[in-house]
Amino acid sequence: MAPTPLRRSGMRLRQNAHIKTADGMAATGPNSTQMSWQLRLIGGLLRRGVRARLQHATDPQLVRRHFARAARLWCRTVPHTHVLPVQYMAATAPASALWIGASLVHADRVLLYLHGGGYIAGSPQTHMHMVARLARMTGMRAFVPSYRLAPECPAPAALQDARAAFDHLLAKGYRPDQVVLGGDSAGGGLALSLLAELCQAGLQPAAVFAIAPFCDLTFSGLSVQENAERDHMFPGDRGPFLARLVLGDLVPEDPRISPLFAEFPNCPPVLMQVSESEILRDDSRRMAEKLRATGADAGLQEWPEAPHVWHILDGWVPEARQALRQIADFIAAQG
Repeated sequence: MAPTPLRRSGMRLRQNAHIKTADGMAATGPNSTQMSWQLRLIGGLLRRGVRARLQHATDPQLVRRHFARAARLWCRTVPHTHVLPVQYMAATAPASALWIGASLVHADRVLLYLHGGGYIAGSPQTHMHMVARLARMTGMRAFVPSYRLAPECPAPAALQDARAAFDHLLAKGYRPDQVVLGGDSAGGGLALSLLAELCQAGLQPAAVFAIAPFCDLTFSGLSVQENAERDHMFPGDRGPFLARLVLGDLVPEDPRISPLFAEFPNCPPVLMQVSESEILRDDSRRMAEKLRATGADAGLQEWPEAPHVWHILDGWVPEARQALRQIADFIAAQG
């Protein structure tokens, strides 16, 4: 089924009913029993492989190697992609990033994308193909920076580096309202923490999208328990272990790592996508409620039985392309 555009008010979806609308009401059309066979198959493989491995993982270096290997095996190349590695000055030292474009690009807007990986893994390289698909769909260049990872560099190091990446784009001549922020998982939470900082500084970006954002290091969302067995990838009881690696000297409620506790004055439009079956589901639900309470145009799309950040499986499962198309439509709607 072809995706349909989003309405600006409430981000209400009119079709594509394997997702839910922003207010949680089911749309009309196919239901979750009609999910693709590809998604069912890969979901089962993730449960037997990734989830089983993460249940007992204690070495971040090993997690990083497995993540990088999986990205090389599973992430499919987008035709006509141009990738340019660059160096720039981050918070405390030179940092690396990838400029990614696909086909023709608009020079007056840029996508700043922050990769996921639980703040302990991931890189621009692990996410470059998914970002290239978004670049192709939106006609935008994407800037995908590296950021320091925990436990070697705990919070707020990642946020400091994300802000440095934003400031680098400003130094390159972009205005704040020419930048679209995005990210997935920890990168989605990082994008929202950066958004709060920018809103408080009067530097609002054009828009923000977050894919299954990690918003609450207290792990207080009901879905942490409700989806502890349903989540394809993450056991619900590993949260405290990850928090110990990531937090450093911060408390779990610090908005620099848990944007659920941040303030967002004059917030631009935000879109979040999450799976109903993952432990981070309620991070997105509560984040959407918080943003709407401030008057923000905050949309939430929920997809049943999808694995965490299924978007990265673009080219393998049709639901990945459909979700990315909805993000591209959201960006286009911001003009």
